[in-house]
Amino acid sequence: MIPGGGQPNMQQLLQQAQKMQQDLALAQEELANTEVDGQAGGGLVRATVTGAGELRALKIDPKAVDPEDTETLADLIVAAVQAANENAQNLQQQKLGPLAQGLGGGSGIPGLPF
Repeated sequence: MIPGGGQPNMQQLLQQAQKMQQDLALAQEELANTEVDGQAGGGLVRATVTGAGELRALKIDPKAVDPEDTETLADLIVAAVQAANENAQNLQQQKLGPLAQGLGGGSGIPGLPF
């Protein structure tokens, strides 16, 4: 709805779009610098990823290492990384969701997972 029934102010729309774009870039940069953790096996394996999903660290408790059973260790590592990535996706939704909705509901925006 446009007050007074006139045409939208193109300059104002462009300024709003530019501000949303700047806010989105800032939020993406913040995500890239924010670390989130995930764990598996009651904390025996911990993975740290950025809010953008980049694996930064992997900590393995020596109790998780059994040379006779490397499959379990591998499963714990995969589960910890998946948990960390889920936490990163939740963070992305929190940070970028409102911005994406302001840009048309999020559909069709390259680089956004939602």
